[in-house]
Amino acid sequence: MLCRIRFGGTCVPRIVFDQVAKSYGAVEVLPPFDLALDDGEFTVLVGPSGCGKSTTLRMLAGLETLSGGEIYFDDRPISKLDPKERDLAMVFQDYALYPHMNIAKNMSFALRLARVPKPEIEEKVQRVAGMLNIAHLLDRKPAELSGGQRQRVAMGRALVRDAGTFLFDEPLSNLDAKLRGKMRAELAEMRDTIDKNMVYVTHDQVEAMTLGDRIVVMSDGFIQQQGSPEELFKSPANKFVAGFIGSPTMNFVDGDLVEESGAIWVRGDGFHLPLDSQMAARVKTAPDKSITLGVRPSSFTTDLTQGAPIELRVVVSEYLGAQSVLVTRCGGVDVLVETQSAAPVKAGITQTFGVLTNELMIFDKTSGLRL
Repeated sequence: MLCRIRFGGTCVPRIVFDQVAKSYGAVEVLPPFDLALDDGEFTVLVGPSGCGKSTTLRMLAGLETLSGGEIYFDDRPISKLDPKERDLAMVFQDYALYPHMNIAKNMSFALRLARVPKPEIEEKVQRVAGMLNIAHLLDRKPAELSGGQRQRVAMGRALVRDAGTFLFDEPLSNLDAKLRGKMRAELAEMRDTIDKNMVYVTHDQVEAMTLGDRIVVMSDGFIQQQGSPEELFKSPANKFVAGFIGSPTMNFVDGDLVEESGAIWVRGDGFHLPLDSQMAARVKTAPDKSITLGVRPSSFTTDLTQGAPIELRVVVSEYLGAQSVLVTRCGGVDVLVETQSAAPVKAGITQTFGVLTNELMIFDKTSGLRL
C-alpha cells in the first residue's frame, strides 16, 4: 500500500479563490469566479488555449496581479504577498534549468540561496533524486540529459523545497507522445505518494483524466464544470464538457424529440432512436423539442442483440491495435464509432450498429446545457 508523505511537516493549506477576476485594461479575461481546492488534492485546470487556465495558475503563483477578489490559503489572504512568500514551488513548461550547473546544483539552487545547511541540502537532493530515479545523473549537466530526464530535474527542484503547494504549467507538452505517457504515469505515482497540494494546467484531457483528483474544465474564462474524472465523463453539465472530456470525442447530431406509442424517441437525419425510461422522463417536459443528441464512440456495438439499430456508412477505418476507430457518416454528419479490432470493419460499406440507448445524452440546442 502506498503511503502519503508530508515532507518536513510542511503546512498544506486549503486554497480558496473568492470572486477572483482578471482584466487587461477593458478586456475581461476572467470574470469573477469562486473555486475551493482541498488540502492534499491534485487539481487539474483543463481547457483549450485562451480559456484562462494559465492566468489562474499565474495569479495563484503571484506572477499576475488580481483585478478583483482574493485568494486565501486557509483563512489567510495571499494576493498581496510576493511569490517567494507564498510557500509555492512551480514547474514550468520549458524546464528553466541552469546550463552551467550540474543537476545537483540545479536542484539545490533555491535551498542554497536560502542558506539551508549543507548536510540538509544533500539529504533532500538525494532523497528526491532517488524518488525520481535521477540519483545517477546528479553530476551531469542539463545538456547531457534527455527531455524526460530534464523534466524530472525540474520537478525535483520543486520537490526539494518542501513547499506546501506545487504548480505545474503544462510540464509535459514539450515531450514526444511515448515519453509523455511515461511521465504521466510517473506523475500519477508521485501524486499518490506525496501529501502536497498540486495544481496542474494542461490542454490535454487525457492528462487531466489520468492525473486529477479534481478536474476544473474552463472555456472562455468561465468554469464550465468541476468534479472527479468519472463525474465529468458520466455526468457532463453541458455540451462543451461532454465534447472536451473523453477520447475519442463525443459525437453530436441534431434531432427532434417525438412521442410515439407512449415512448420518447429522438429522430434526425439518418437515425431514429428510442430513449430509455429514465431519460424520457427527464426530457418529456422540455419546452424545445429540437435538441442535440450526444453519443460517445464507445456507445456503439456490433452486437445487434444490444441497443437500438442504426445504419452508418463507414468512411475511414483506423486500426489502433486492440481497438479500431471508424469514421462513419450519419446523414451529413461524421460520427466516430469505437469497435474491437477482432471484428474488423472495412471502409466503404454500410453497416448496422447497435446504440446503447441508456448512454445517450440530450443537450439543449441553444444553451448547450444537458437535459
